[in-house]
Amino acid sequence: MNTHYDVLGLGCAAVDELLYVSSFPSPDTKTRILRRERECGGLGATALVAAARLGGTCAYAGVLGNDPLSQFVCDSLHSNGIDVTHVPRRSDARPVHAVIIVGEQTGTRNIFFDPSGRTGADDELPTPELIRASRVLFLDQYGMTGNLRAARIAREAGIPVVADIEILGLPGLDELLQNIGHLVVSAEIAESLTGQADPALAAQRLWIPARDAVVVTCGDQGAWYLSAQDQPPRHQPSFAVKVVDTTRCGDVFHGAYAWALARGMDLSERVRIASAAAAIKATRPGGQRGAPDLAAVQAFLAEQSKVTS
Repeated sequence: MNTHYDVLGLGCAAVDELLYVSSFPSPDTKTRILRRERECGGLGATALVAAARLGGTCAYAGVLGNDPLSQFVCDSLHSNGIDVTHVPRRSDARPVHAVIIVGEQTGTRNIFFDPSGRTGADDELPTPELIRASRVLFLDQYGMTGNLRAARIAREAGIPVVADIEILGLPGLDELLQNIGHLVVSAEIAESLTGQADPALAAQRLWIPARDAVVVTCGDQGAWYLSAQDQPPRHQPSFAVKVVDTTRCGDVFHGAYAWALARGMDLSERVRIASAAAAIKATRPGGQRGAPDLAAVQAFLAEQSKVTS
């Protein structure tokens, strides 16, 4: 089978209910909702949307149910050009349902999520043939049995595995970390994994010879990254933008990184493009719908080059 997808995603899908307020309220107070929106979200699903917006061919094969929220996810991903024909349907599965309160004065948000349904990678699917027919496999921590299975198949076939880990202490996580070639995590997760508050030093501690790259994202402090060729860790500064909404910025970073990896770009360029995509997303309201296309990223980077020259 010839390579068919740039990015195959097995991670979490979610339905986000976004509530916009002027500022986040203090306890025991009332706050008027300025407006409300519903969109597809989730680590894996949003990463795929980001990759697809940049021009990648993408497929989602995380498990979903037969409920209206699952159908909403499929319809939303399909509308973004993502193949959902490989999605396993299970009676006990449904997307994570999240309520996100966005404070418009600061552009920050608080997320309240319900992960009670089965989500993420299925235990037995996708098929090994589908995994081998993709340039990049994207995982998160949801569906650990399926994650481990898929990661082993991908690694044996030489398919790069990119992962976004946001919850620690799960059974099987240590083994999964050993099979992740491209570990892209927040500074908070990096510190929890290593005990090191300095993101550059944390990146060094996360490095193992079997790894292809480590990236530690630090929000408005940029990102630190390293590989066998890029040592000691190098720093990608953040791009100065007017922040409107930071919802799903990290997921957009991951998706842009996976897309750039599928296109054969080197590590520094992958991190630069991912940083630009996340920065643009921060200037736009919403989660997935704020992910930029390739023309927007290229124009943004060209403008940044003028600023720094």
